[in-house]
Amino acid sequence: MATTVEFTASSSEFELRLLGPMAMLRRGQALILPPSRKARALLALLALAPRPMSRDQLCEMLWDRPSDPRAELRSALSKLRALLDEPLRKRVLANAQGVHLDLGDGIIDVRELESQVRSRNDSSATLASSIHAAGFDGEFLAGLDIDGAPIYAHWVMAERRRWRSLYIALLERMADHFPPQSAEALDCLSRWLRLLPHDRRAHERLLDALARRGQLREGDAHLATAVRLFDCEGQDATDLVQAWRLARERHGGSAVRAVVQEPPPSASEPPHLRRGSVAVMPFEELPYGSSSGFGRYLAYDVTTRLAKLRSLFVIAPASTSALEARGMGAEAAARVLDVDYVATGLLRRGCGQIALSTQLIHTRSARVVWADSLSAAESEPFDVLDELCNQLVAAIADQVELAERQRAVLKPPGSLDAWEAHHRGLEHMYRFRREENELARHWFETATRLEPGFSRPHAGLSFTHWQNAFQGWGDRARETELAWRHANEGLIADDQDPAIHWALGRAHWLRGQVAESLAELNQSVLLSPNFSQGHYALAFVHSQSGDAHAAIASADHARELSPFDPMLFAMLATRAMALMRQGRMDQAADWAVRASARPNAHQHIRGIEAHCLELAGRHDEALQAVAALRREHPGYSVTDFLRAFHFADDGESLIRRAAVGIGLA
Repeated sequence: MATTVEFTASSSEFELRLLGPMAMLRRGQALILPPSRKARALLALLALAPRPMSRDQLCEMLWDRPSDPRAELRSALSKLRALLDEPLRKRVLANAQGVHLDLGDGIIDVRELESQVRSRNDSSATLASSIHAAGFDGEFLAGLDIDGAPIYAHWVMAERRRWRSLYIALLERMADHFPPQSAEALDCLSRWLRLLPHDRRAHERLLDALARRGQLREGDAHLATAVRLFDCEGQDATDLVQAWRLARERHGGSAVRAVVQEPPPSASEPPHLRRGSVAVMPFEELPYGSSSGFGRYLAYDVTTRLAKLRSLFVIAPASTSALEARGMGAEAAARVLDVDYVATGLLRRGCGQIALSTQLIHTRSARVVWADSLSAAESEPFDVLDELCNQLVAAIADQVELAERQRAVLKPPGSLDAWEAHHRGLEHMYRFRREENELARHWFETATRLEPGFSRPHAGLSFTHWQNAFQGWGDRARETELAWRHANEGLIADDQDPAIHWALGRAHWLRGQVAESLAELNQSVLLSPNFSQGHYALAFVHSQSGDAHAAIASADHARELSPFDPMLFAMLATRAMALMRQGRMDQAADWAVRASARPNAHQHIRGIEAHCLELAGRHDEALQAVAALRREHPGYSVTDFLRAFHFADDGESLIRRAAVGIGLA
């Protein structure tokens, strides 16, 4: 199976082709590649590496068995220099940081394909050129498999899946662009289904296109074939039958003949609320064939904990395991499951560590939303499982929320559904300015109007009114009651949502009901131990009037769960307040300075900084902090500060003492 990609710059010094059998051209002339398979594999690895690769890493991937892998690597690099370097142009570069290729004057076909997928140029000419140019009927590095190199084998397998997914994403984008009944759209859909025959969206769109063209006989035949295909895999095809029936009705055809029995509609079935959806595939383990089951257990635990957050639709482990057992890659499985995001990764053990290289991929665009390498000490297996799971759950939840917020911002306001309106609200909520808070309130109200049973926007509304009360942006008594009321409305919608108990706990705190506040916040982290906001809110309450030691522990745990959280400034400031109450003034000042340096820190965070610096004896720095605070908020005083918080007597006396020294009294 051959693959060709038409490059955008035919005048490039050289072209490296990795789709299909590897090939290389310099100024249009084919070059003779090294006969060594490992030398060619090294060329591909270095060509696609985003940063220099260490020699140890390269040896581990390709020469783990020879007695002298460094000598093997040097020999392969010499072959690449003979191929790539010219008298005035060195492309193979090696230094203390590692080995990399300088290929800035050339074109690599897979990078070209990726740029076509990412491009926003949707002109018919560009798309028509792309669909023929990126005729992905072959595979990445076809025939370049190497025995006895399991890490390289995993890399090749992952890249083959990734480029196939990129091509499917390109086909879907093209099918969106061309008229639904056009020959070009049909060609895209047919190619899509050849690559991924169980993708329901592609089947539904092909059936709709056939109905539009009046090709009812062809549609009946395609439906019958699809039903048999799904039956062989034990999958229900009722939705395809329904889609074909509706397509024929929409486009003037007669009723679909019975292929499978459709269930009667349920009058009591509630409308479907769209949420961001994610599948966690079982993590692969090295060495291959490992029977520890650790990767499967980890994926199961991550799935369970993500489901407890209630903010995402999470695919059950049984489905992901079944698709993985059929050898289906993560991206393909995600399309079959019709989810927005898929998490996948590779586990490796060695030197007392368990390392996980993981990715979160957006299914429709085949874009890697997030990638990282996580590790934990290989001590007790269940401790390692818990540590890695905590890191993964927090990262996946945060990255999906960030991606959905960014996506919602790009959509026209009138086209948003409840899920998107909620995320548009989050985008404004985390900016901590009065006008942004009002915009957040508007979008949360829009979300609750579109879907009254969606609990998260009620938590968001409660948060905006909490901000109005805490920041002094409105009448405190009125805003406090609104924060409490919206939290209770969310509780009616979903009493298992940790965010609702978090909102209700914060509303109780505004009302001065500390015991009730702590009870609700504890319930939020009991429902979801990975809910970082619940741990932060517990720290916030304890830092002022409760157990300062518990406040520090909860603040630290919240940061561990969500190290890039938009509320990070508050987590740092909360730790500072707890340290202040413990009499550890130098540390309190340091943490308060860190909090105030965060870009979204508000006036009360700067107030914490000024008071902690004064208590630590850093008077000049404290005066500078007060000057900066009053430039933004003239007239700010200790009265404003203490009105916002609920300090116990020990904390309040410290604050008042510091305020005298810095002129805030």
